[in-house]
Amino acid sequence: MNYPPKHHQDDNRDHLIEVIKNYPLATVISVKENQPFITHLPLIYDNETLIGHIDIYNPHAQLLRDNKDVTIIFGGPECYISPSIFSTTQLPTWNYIKVHIKGKVEAIEDKMALKKSLITMTEFLEAPEHNYVLESENPRLDKNLKYIEMFKISITDWEGKFKLSQDKKPKDKETAKAELIKANQESIKQFLDRVFK
Repeated sequence: MNYPPKHHQDDNRDHLIEVIKNYPLATVISVKENQPFITHLPLIYDNETLIGHIDIYNPHAQLLRDNKDVTIIFGGPECYISPSIFSTTQLPTWNYIKVHIKGKVEAIEDKMALKKSLITMTEFLEAPEHNYVLESENPRLDKNLKYIEMFKISITDWEGKFKLSQDKKPKDKETAKAELIKANQESIKQFLDRVFK
């Protein structure tokens, strides 16, 4: 592997937002008394904020309020890149797309806002086919609102880490891009076939 990793700092906000919209499952990290709390939750980007929901019984829920600091990581596609695919001599490497965000989090106590947010998130995640619509009259939704907390993260810092063989010749960059697409499609199937026997 190449060490240290050569990644491209991408601070183009539109690129970072695209990663969040296409890969909304975030790693949410809070710290209390030097103890990290880590939860994986889908977050929806909305005008310089991130909106999420968490089970009230998750111990992390108590840290997602009161303007506390929070760190979020979104991960896009990634894969190992073999030197064998390049037209020039290279070393093995790993290509990836990550977005790191820091922010301040506050709880949203309004249950009607929570209900509307759950419907909006479902609509976003169901796109583009919209095979399922979460109806506001759904009795199961109303029954479960008391077990869910909504929170809003105001983004204070953005950082994009895009390592996509940018330092290679144009032909090798295109080859690495094709490998990233192919590897993610093939490796997911192979992995799931092994895990779900």
